[in-house]
Amino acid sequence: MTPKKRATSNPSKARTGIEGFDEITDGGLPRGRTTLLSGGPGSGKTIFALQFLVQGARDFKEPGIFVAFEETLERLTANTRGFDWDLRELERKKKLCFIDAQPMPDLVQSGTFDCSGMLASLGAQINAMGARRIVFDALDIVLELLPDLATRRREIHRLHEWLVANEITALITSKTGGDEGNSLTFMQFMVDCAVTLNHRVEFGVSQRNLRVQKFRGSSFHENESPFVIGQGGFDVAISRILGRVDAAVTNERLTSGVKRLDTMLSGGYYRGACVLITGMPGTAKTTLSGAFAEEACRRGERTMFVGFDSHGTEVIRNLSSVGIRLERFAKSGVLRMVSARTITGSAETLLVRIKSLATAHRARCLVIDPVSTLSRSGNELTAHSVAERLIDWAKAAGVTMVCTSLIDEMNGRTEEPTNLHISTLADTWIHLNYLVQAGERNRGLAIIKSRGMSHSNQVRELILSDAGVTLSDIYTAGGEVLMGTMRWERESAERTAGEVAEVASKLKHVSLDAEEAVLKVRAKSLQTELMAKKIEKSLLVRMTASRKGEVSRGRIRMRELRGADAAKRERE
Repeated sequence: MTPKKRATSNPSKARTGIEGFDEITDGGLPRGRTTLLSGGPGSGKTIFALQFLVQGARDFKEPGIFVAFEETLERLTANTRGFDWDLRELERKKKLCFIDAQPMPDLVQSGTFDCSGMLASLGAQINAMGARRIVFDALDIVLELLPDLATRRREIHRLHEWLVANEITALITSKTGGDEGNSLTFMQFMVDCAVTLNHRVEFGVSQRNLRVQKFRGSSFHENESPFVIGQGGFDVAISRILGRVDAAVTNERLTSGVKRLDTMLSGGYYRGACVLITGMPGTAKTTLSGAFAEEACRRGERTMFVGFDSHGTEVIRNLSSVGIRLERFAKSGVLRMVSARTITGSAETLLVRIKSLATAHRARCLVIDPVSTLSRSGNELTAHSVAERLIDWAKAAGVTMVCTSLIDEMNGRTEEPTNLHISTLADTWIHLNYLVQAGERNRGLAIIKSRGMSHSNQVRELILSDAGVTLSDIYTAGGEVLMGTMRWERESAERTAGEVAEVASKLKHVSLDAEEAVLKVRAKSLQTELMAKKIEKSLLVRMTASRKGEVSRGRIRMRELRGADAAKRERE
């Protein structure tokens, strides 16, 4: 996990240390000037003010004073026990000073009250501890007790002049509404910065928002920003702001956990990418995200699995039925299973809780199953903004995130039925669906988009078995896509037909071999007969030639004999 980003240091601003707030104010509250923080009951004014002092004393070496007009130190300590602050320790080290300035109602209402004595005492305390920050909490309590508007304005002027003279960074909290409205309006014109907090319930879901109304001499984010109050105090949600550095990108690939899906994606997911897996219930969205988590754990990368539908132990048990073994990684601590059913509140609360848990776990990979839960009733207006910030945070932290999202089972549309619209933000979008044939439901997988990489445009059949998860090429016959039993029957029939054809071919080969052998025998016999005829012919020719030679020799001999007889007769 990358460290939490802070706003750029600005010498004219006093950083509050409140995540998000320093970004929207471009550095914090105006240094050496006064800020008014107003809001209704329970909106978080006192917590904001205390965090401003605690962070200043603890992180920025700026001691502070908290002037309480409503609560004692004991009550403040008890009320802030759930935060990671140690007010008593900071007070012991003289980094914080708490002053109980609760007025006596009878003194105020008599008209003899003014804040001169209190301010003189505060001046001495500032000099003694070198305080650079001060908070006046619930100033409206005093204003309400003053008899008339003129007296209220006099004391506001007195306080304002004292703050200007001391050049101390001041924060005044005040409730909105009620009889002090005119005084509050008057104060808003005097201060250099005004911030309002509101806490309302929409469709039964608590929603908190913060807005900077004015900030003299500085640019600021003018829209309402949601916030939540967690263990560390305020966490203000912000969207991307012009000028912020983009998250680092890499070409490193991570396996999806399914080899053939990696092939379809030309190597797998990009590290730091947001992957969306959509589909109807039962299409194996959790299975695919579990396969990714298992491979991440095998690499030794710390992974967090946030499940909204089932408890972690149930997810581990269910995934083991398809060969995905997460139990040993959960036991070793590499994998953290989080049941988000235990997290109640708005989508902002869920976002902050997920971020804090992932940061604490130092997660490199994150699974949210399903992310569409963020848009449940009461969060319709903020769901898309929460999804944007979730993805921005993950990318900035270098976390590879796989989210599943539920598609309406009745209409079966590919489009998202919720207000999240996370499909437009995701880097890779994988869609799962059903094909119903012959009384069976079979799963299909398609890659809708995958930015920055070549990817398959074909649909694959998703097959789950004890051996794991795999993909098979879609089988078509006669222009119709077949899956499951119908595919098995057609492939079986084709295999049988192929085997019959192969046997027939072999029989034909045997028959032809036999005929060839017969013909070879006949050819050899004819060759033998031909050779005999040739020999016979040769003998006949020789015998004929021999007879001719004998006749010729006989004739010659006869002539010789006849010639000898003639010669003898002549001699005689």
